[in-house]
Amino acid sequence: MVTSSSVPRLVVAAPSSGSGKTTVATGLMAAFAARGLAVSPHKVGPDYIDPGYHALATGRAGRNLDAYLCGPELVGPLFLHGARGCDIAVVEGVMGLYDGAAGEGELASTAHVAKLLRAPVVLVVDASSQSRSVAALVHGFVSWDPEVRVGGVILNKVASDRHEVMLREALEQTGVPVLGVLRRAPQVDTPSRHLGLVPVAERRGEAVEAVAAMAAQVSDGCDLDGLMELARSAAGLSGAAWDAAEAVSLPTHHPTQSDENPKPRVAVAGGEAFTFSYAEHTELLTAAGAEVVPFDPLRDEELPEGTRGLVIGGGFPEVYASELSANEPLRKAVAHLAESGAPVAAECAGLLYLCRELDGLPMCGVLDAGARMTERLTLGYRDAVAVGDSVLAAAGTRMRGHEFHRTAVEPGAGAEPAWGLRTPTRRVEGFVRRGVHASYLHTHWAAEPGVARRFVERCRTS
Repeated sequence: MVTSSSVPRLVVAAPSSGSGKTTVATGLMAAFAARGLAVSPHKVGPDYIDPGYHALATGRAGRNLDAYLCGPELVGPLFLHGARGCDIAVVEGVMGLYDGAAGEGELASTAHVAKLLRAPVVLVVDASSQSRSVAALVHGFVSWDPEVRVGGVILNKVASDRHEVMLREALEQTGVPVLGVLRRAPQVDTPSRHLGLVPVAERRGEAVEAVAAMAAQVSDGCDLDGLMELARSAAGLSGAAWDAAEAVSLPTHHPTQSDENPKPRVAVAGGEAFTFSYAEHTELLTAAGAEVVPFDPLRDEELPEGTRGLVIGGGFPEVYASELSANEPLRKAVAHLAESGAPVAAECAGLLYLCRELDGLPMCGVLDAGARMTERLTLGYRDAVAVGDSVLAAAGTRMRGHEFHRTAVEPGAGAEPAWGLRTPTRRVEGFVRRGVHASYLHTHWAAEPGVARRFVERCRTS
């Protein structure tokens, strides 16, 4: 196998959302994996759902590369961390190739990440309503930023052989090779709802079939050898791979490693209702000295024995509100743990679960707040500062985060808010109460690994 710094890699991008990036990227991952290759899957941006399909396609954790949440300087190291020991890496872009964080130029765009990774780009073009114009479209994307190397095009939703001939003839003028042609194929579609695709965990059997269909379509319609050759043309990356142990910077002889002071057990919510998490969070908690144990709030009636801290990430509790509410023993166990002062970190879905009620159904009652579904989508990056001390951060700690929900919590902040948000408007948000830190804000702890170190320390001493 090649070393991480020289791993062949491709960035799968598109002119706009809806062009077929997820189908092509996931299909490529699965097709390369079917050849016996170790494939490293990545997603540009804060998206939690696509990496689930990537993991299904490759058998490896899907990882995010977000230049806004983590900073441009961490994109390369985090990529190298995920790509250790792999034969090829496939990076799925976000939105259109040049679409970045609002008002921030190229920051966090697919193009930005491709440049940071020194990776060639494969442009997926929805050709369903055009013929010769495809050449002007591709020429524009190729020439817009000379530092972005578009090494090939995959034509999606091609109607017929005749349509394909017309498209290929037009693209000959651009000098960009056509590396794939995909016909319309409804069997590879994945269902969506109010926040995008339905997560893999909620449709395991159907998701397996969909990924298999994507792999078959890509294998039949794409030049896998040509794509691998393009991936191998990626320049080497300098610098070291990110390492969780180095990031948390613990002393060599940390007290949690002794038999007399065992690792504190941190329970992490999972299952169908809580599917949003970054792989690095668990790695950081483990590196900081915790024993991480998953549990499923839909099915487990008790927290894992000996739980000293609780992490409840994002997901879709609004879809499973009845089942979560019906699991009264676990709701009481969560409330009891929180009242004991144990550290509890909750993001978005976790915030809703800790509320008094969700859409009129009883939840854990840890927070004196009610949650409900709304028609309004709240979406965007945020600059945040910790208002006061909490189990996650000291007052004044600055972090970047992302909001993505169609729910509302009333009140939106407690007497001790979690964060002061500076973008897009100034406001306070979230709740800090005893050992609880609950907020709508999704954060990436690799950007501030002291969060994990502080949380585990509080678990050990609470």
